[in-house]
Amino acid sequence: MSKIIIVSNRLPLRVEKKAEGMKFKPSEGGLATGLGSIYKEGDNVWVGWPGAFFSDSTEESNVTLRLKQENMLPVFLTQEEIHNYYEGFSNETLWPTYHYFSQYAVYEPEFWESYKRVNQKFADAVVSIAEKGDIVWVHDYQLLLVPQMIRDKFPDITIGFFQHIPFPSFEVFRLLPWRRELIQGMFGADLIGFHTYDDMRHFLSAVSRVVAKSNSSGIIEVGNRSVLVDSFPMGIDYDKYSGLAISDETGEREKRYRESLGDVRLILSMDRLDYSKGIPQRLAAFEAFLTNYPEYREKISLLLQVVPSRDKVEKYKKLKEEIELLVGRINGKFSRIKWTPIHYFYRSLPINAISAFYGMSDVALVTPMRDGMNLVCKEYIASKAHEGRGVLILSEMAGAAKELSDAILVNPNNQKQMVEALYRALTMPAPEQKKHLDVMNDSIKKYNIHHWVKLFMDRLTFIKEEQKQQATKMIDLNAIGTIKDEYRKADSRVLFLDYDGTLVGFNNDPKKVAPDEELVSLLDDLSKDDKNRVVVISGRDKNTLNEWLGGLDIDLICEHGVWLRERGSNWKNITKLDPSWKDQIKPVLDRYVDRTPGSFIEEKDFSLAWHYRKVETGLGEMRARELTSHLKYLAAPMDLMVLEGDMVVEIKNSQVNKGRAAQKWIEKFPAEFNLAIGDDKTDEDTFSVMPDEAFTIKVGIGNSNADYSVEDHDQVRVLLKSLL
Repeated sequence: MSKIIIVSNRLPLRVEKKAEGMKFKPSEGGLATGLGSIYKEGDNVWVGWPGAFFSDSTEESNVTLRLKQENMLPVFLTQEEIHNYYEGFSNETLWPTYHYFSQYAVYEPEFWESYKRVNQKFADAVVSIAEKGDIVWVHDYQLLLVPQMIRDKFPDITIGFFQHIPFPSFEVFRLLPWRRELIQGMFGADLIGFHTYDDMRHFLSAVSRVVAKSNSSGIIEVGNRSVLVDSFPMGIDYDKYSGLAISDETGEREKRYRESLGDVRLILSMDRLDYSKGIPQRLAAFEAFLTNYPEYREKISLLLQVVPSRDKVEKYKKLKEEIELLVGRINGKFSRIKWTPIHYFYRSLPINAISAFYGMSDVALVTPMRDGMNLVCKEYIASKAHEGRGVLILSEMAGAAKELSDAILVNPNNQKQMVEALYRALTMPAPEQKKHLDVMNDSIKKYNIHHWVKLFMDRLTFIKEEQKQQATKMIDLNAIGTIKDEYRKADSRVLFLDYDGTLVGFNNDPKKVAPDEELVSLLDDLSKDDKNRVVVISGRDKNTLNEWLGGLDIDLICEHGVWLRERGSNWKNITKLDPSWKDQIKPVLDRYVDRTPGSFIEEKDFSLAWHYRKVETGLGEMRARELTSHLKYLAAPMDLMVLEGDMVVEIKNSQVNKGRAAQKWIEKFPAEFNLAIGDDKTDEDTFSVMPDEAFTIKVGIGNSNADYSVEDHDQVRVLLKSLL
């Protein structure tokens, strides 16, 4: 039986070393909750670090045995690895960069080397238990290299990856010296998930600019696999938080807290200690509110809970000091004998205390500077649903803002806007509060954590099925034998043959791939058989193809189907096309030629092609991505199509493609045997219109709709010769 292997930096159980022995404490995180129903089933396993350092192998063995009972496999880290991999590269390099605080990022080669070694540790742990047919789900920024490391050992295994923090724009991501390696590590996954469409878009942009790979509807071709990139907004365990809100223990806590706090309206701020959470900016806005609206003094208080996090690290230590100075200053400035403006808690709280805080609060102030999703706002809504009152003020920079548009959305850098949002929240009529809460509650109830897990797994299944359907098997002697048998039995045959990359190899100069004597002789011999109809179907212009092959008794299709010539007939245009768009597009290509030494333009009757085979490696790919993006923008309103081929970017009228032209031949010359051979994306259109019984062959590696694949044009010639 296949199993699911979940991989994350931390296990859902953390180990604490106490004087009286080891304590195993469950995590309250959303991920542990959401995946709890998965890793505890059957032979499923969760791989991760148990959260403590063990210098004794006996301790490690005991922890391993204990965690095995919970379907967990620990990865043990040394103190140096904890410092360099986790505190170093993960949290001092990736975390600030991905949250747009690049001024805090540390680019230390030693951290990077440790990150690679620890990622390999995690991958090795997975490989030690993985079997054919298993599903591996890797989580978050600490393990970006793990998917490809696993793929290297298990080429066909199913791998999903999900990033729980933002993915930055290319201009920020490019600051990382190891950006290429990080993307290539993620490419080991079949499905790469993010919380928001913006994160997905930023990733696809980085892929285009860093590794020169384009995408089609979020699908990237990586070697012989399709990798899907998609967004999956993470939910919460709705039933857990809505149930806690009405539990007896939460009710008793809320009553006690209320008696201590008195009759004041409460504003809740709940975060981990981190500069990305915007806590100082929030406190400054609260201070400004009390200054601008003095009538609210002694009537409201801020419940400020900050969960300890890395406060031994200098930046976090200074942040804690800044928060405490602000709290002290505000309380010193506004406090009265019976009223404290801010109630500050620097500690973790039990889940029922958190639920009581949610229930007591009239307003939740959730204003991170940047956040992947932020689940506190969703937990607050679930906790307030039963009473139908409460207002959420939410940062536009949180991923959850894309879903919870009924919250009061603010820019955390705009203090005036935050002050006015507080006033609006505190003066919002109860019916309006309920209306907004109901809308948001319906959303988070439907799109809960279990929905998120199911959606991700469904998409992972989808892309694996797509891979299987598109996978082409390398042609073997049995397949060749079948093709030859069907060929000889047929009384009528049509052979669709692409030219560049299929019948001939590539050259830096496209004009220097004229057919050699062997190819001319081969096509001539095939066409002399009365049962055969040989069709060369190419993106070449008609003048060039006519010069090279016009003397043979074969059919020619040029410019991807613009021009057609049946043997013994004159050239015909497939449809009336207007080439005037070239006047607008050609100057754009000219500018790219000026900027890119070695590139040149090939002009055809109804298309333009920008070639970069002679361009310096790297520069050509980068310019091609830029040009493709530029042309797609221009093409949208002009009914044009942009094609990316082998070292060429082509733009043409969208009404024509090789598939439409091939379809005309299939209808006009029905045959018992059909064969189509091609090497790039334009030939996929030909493959797609072939009859079910036809034979289709792709030249080169990569996913395709073709039945078989061959290595190169030499093998194509060998196959065609075998038919004679």
